[in-house]
Order: sequence, then C-alpha cells, then structure tokens
Amino acid sequence: MSKSPCFIETRTEGPVAFIELNRPEVLNALNRGMVAEILGAMEDFDKANDVRVIVLSGKGRCFAAGADIDEMAAAESIEMELLNQFTDWDRLSWIKKPIIGAVHGFALGGAFELALCCDLLFATEDAEFGFPEVLLGVMPGAGGTVRLTKLVGKTKAMEWLFTGKRISAKEASDFGIVNKLFAREALMEETARYARELAKMPPLSVRFIKESVLKAIDASIYEGMQFERKNFSLLFSSEDQKEGMKAFIEKRKAQFKGR
Repeated sequence: MSKSPCFIETRTEGPVAFIELNRPEVLNALNRGMVAEILGAMEDFDKANDVRVIVLSGKGRCFAAGADIDEMAAAESIEMELLNQFTDWDRLSWIKKPIIGAVHGFALGGAFELALCCDLLFATEDAEFGFPEVLLGVMPGAGGTVRLTKLVGKTKAMEWLFTGKRISAKEASDFGIVNKLFAREALMEETARYARELAKMPPLSVRFIKESVLKAIDASIYEGMQFERKNFSLLFSSEDQKEGMKAFIEKRKAQFKGR
C-alpha cells in the first residue's frame, strides 16, 4: 500500500484482497479521509498482479452508518462545490477488478451508495439499507438516486428516497439490490469462499465482462452490443483464451494466468 491507513484495514489472502472499514466507535461513518483511503486501497489492489478480487466490508456492529454528518453540518453551498468531494467516488467506476460488498447491520446514506458501487453485494439476513438524507433536509449526492433508480426502477426508487424508509435485506434481495443473503456468522466466510471461486476465473474475461455490463447500463442496446463484440474479439489475443479452449478440447482443467 502507498501509506499506512488510519480508517480502514487491508489484507490479502492469496488472490483475494480485503478492505475493512475501521471506525467502529462511530459505526464506520464515512468521512472524507476514509473515502480517500478506500479509493487508494482499491486502486493499489487493482494494480497488484497477484490480486484478482476485492472484498469490501465493515468492522463492528455494521457495514457503515452513512456519511459523517459532523463533517458537513455547518457547510455552505459554495464550500461544498469547491470541495468537489464526490470526484473521489467517480474513481470507483475505474476499478477493473470485481468488487464484492459484504454488508451486515446496516448500510445507510453514503454507505448505501458505497455498497451500490460494488459489482456484487452479499448481506446478512438482518441487514438494512436506506437513504435517510431526506430526513436531514438534503438528498443523496454520491450517485444514490442514479444507481438505485437503474437497479429498481423509478417508482420504487422514488418511494424509498422520498421517505427515507429502511429497506430490509429480503426486500433488497427481492429487488435485485443484493445477490445473496447469509446468516450473520456466515457472511464473511461465504463471501470469501465466493471470492476465491471468482478468482479462479480468467482475469481478462472477468475484466471485459465487467466493462461490458457497466457499458450496457448507460448505452443503447446497439452501442452496448458493439462494445461487447470488440471485447469478445480482443480476448482472442490472450493466452488465457488459448489455454481455456485447449483445456476444453483436452478435457482438463484450465490454468488461467491473466495474460
């Protein structure tokens, strides 16, 4: 890592990197320093040749309570504009490797926005999500209205955003926000198990699939398909494509190297 973090803890276990939010005394409230550290760690792991999957979780009672309100309560509009703090969040979209979020307790406000930036989201059966910003006289500012609407549609997003209503883990699963639900004691074990399996996949294929899916969210069907076809063709220059197809023909397990 580029420097010792203060608000997060990081580690690697083989090809899986773990980032854990570490301000449990304030329920992992996201201040600007923590967000900067998360992004720095993500970028470092994205560049690391021996890392293939990144897991994001929180220490203590919950994933994260949301943004650090003390940090912004007295701010004025021009001050917030000049801070340009959400530019850091844009960097999450540049991470090429798959990110798995593991949520326990609750993920509210900015923490829900952070969870929505993950490519896959696992949660405990008692987890809760929500955007309570409206109850504070504001609204989501790090992509919450956009990402939630694209996931669940306009009317449901409006309902949750207008009221600040908590979203149960089951409801989040039913609406496709969460991929899998686990008992609390099993969350990290099951997330790590899934991450290890994902890490066995050919890294370039996973990277191009992620790029193509994210492109499809914002592009027309035609544009998305053109992007997909170019990525499909590019993979035929990779060693992993040759290895994968050769292993299939020879009826053996492929050994992917990410080249």
